[in-house]
Amino acid sequence: MFAVIKSGGRQYKVSVGDKLEVNRLAVEEGAQLRIGEVLLISSDDNTFVGAPFVEKAEVLATVEGHTRGEKLIVFKYKSKKRYRHRRGHRQELTVLRIDDVFAEGKSLVSKEK
Repeated sequence: MFAVIKSGGRQYKVSVGDKLEVNRLAVEEGAQLRIGEVLLISSDDNTFVGAPFVEKAEVLATVEGHTRGEKLIVFKYKSKKRYRHRRGHRQELTVLRIDDVFAEGKSLVSKEK
């Protein structure tokens, strides 16, 4: 079973128990987060495809912490003009652990409402 969610303008394929790094969210560590922008849910017997989002579907996640991505070097250069500009960038990230997937108000893991 998996779901495709949208967060920060990007799409992620997630399953229960996965750890996921998304763009920084304004949420405290340890808090539970409900992600309502679910694009697709696929389980053993059903597949729900959204247009653009699946109705009555959400993914429950726990915020494990905030971190920063690896450093990227942005280097601008113009030939024959003595122009060289070197700058670094580190993306601010939030680490999420996927706890449960809900479709039509029912958990797909425990089959409970």
